[in-house]
Amino acid sequence: MLTPLDDTLCHQLPTTFDHVWTSDPRWFDRYWFAIYSKDGSVAIQITMGAYRNMNVLDGGAVMIVDNKQYNVRVSRSLGSSVETVCGPLRVRPIEPLKSFEISIAPGEHALQGELRWECVEPAHEEHPHYTRLQSRTVEDYRRFDQIGVAIGWLEAGGRRIEIDRWWACRDHSWGVRRGMGVPEPVTGPKVTLAEKGHVMSFLFFSTDTMSGSLLFSGRGDDKPYTTGVVTDRRTQERYHATKIDLSVDLHEGTRRFRQASVEATLEDGRVLRISVHARGASIAMQGLGYSGGYNDGKGLGAWRSENLLETDVWDVSHPSKVVYPDGTQKEHWHRIQPVSLSADLNGEISAGMGSMTLTIAGKLPQHLQLQSQQANP
Repeated sequence: MLTPLDDTLCHQLPTTFDHVWTSDPRWFDRYWFAIYSKDGSVAIQITMGAYRNMNVLDGGAVMIVDNKQYNVRVSRSLGSSVETVCGPLRVRPIEPLKSFEISIAPGEHALQGELRWECVEPAHEEHPHYTRLQSRTVEDYRRFDQIGVAIGWLEAGGRRIEIDRWWACRDHSWGVRRGMGVPEPVTGPKVTLAEKGHVMSFLFFSTDTMSGSLLFSGRGDDKPYTTGVVTDRRTQERYHATKIDLSVDLHEGTRRFRQASVEATLEDGRVLRISVHARGASIAMQGLGYSGGYNDGKGLGAWRSENLLETDVWDVSHPSKVVYPDGTQKEHWHRIQPVSLSADLNGEISAGMGSMTLTIAGKLPQHLQLQSQQANP
């Protein structure tokens, strides 16, 4: 079926734009944005993703104010549409790779407002993500990352928050990835994470003199995946990270961090040491739809109905537990934390802000060093 994109000179395959190169149901194409106040007390995230082979466009928006997380999750049938509008949520590129308009129309849901996201430097690509398991492609996707600022306003719980060039970051990823749309097939025995252990650290950051993103992912004794780029903001020179080491100080009895140290060896041999401190409450990503989110627990990319809107408000004052409106509690393993940081690059010290994901599953792997008492499994 023809779409407006078919009247551009951008075809990459001998087919129309309503098809992708694979029939894998986990194919996705997704935006993610984060916006934080300087002290981390207000944290905002927005996402929107298309899943062509699942006939789904979904998205979400969350804002933390006074330790309350206001959530909106939306989903609809994708059809032949190329419009990035889902329920009250609209994400519109103004100038690709530079700026976006994001709006949440008013209604009975928890959030409304208008935002403009603007880059402060060019985007950079991560190394390709590719994994096989028992000869099956588990993931094959690409992602690029970018630092920016945001202006506008959001309203939640009757309170309007004005946003004036707050620190922001984003990524855009596409391809095939586990956990998208359908459960993973069972193709043979595997070692569980409880036995093997897994840690993933993903830091976006910027200071007056440098910025970038550093991603480290390790499972048991397997060779860890490492990717990262650090940009000198004065010269715009870029340096790729060749090695990343991580140590953390966890809240007692949890897998959530108070402080962390990220050490990146750059391609020119210099070592960047970043000391990270949590600021404010961390976003529970299920509120945005990730990691088993939505009321059905199926997470991102699952077809639910022609149009769906979910909204709720959670108490996220505890570092690892979420309190629901009915008073029940649950540990959320996937959370993203606003952070302040100090960066030391061969003795040149600068301070700034960032966004850090840290997930730890199962046995604590050798890749992770603890600065304090070990957390409960």
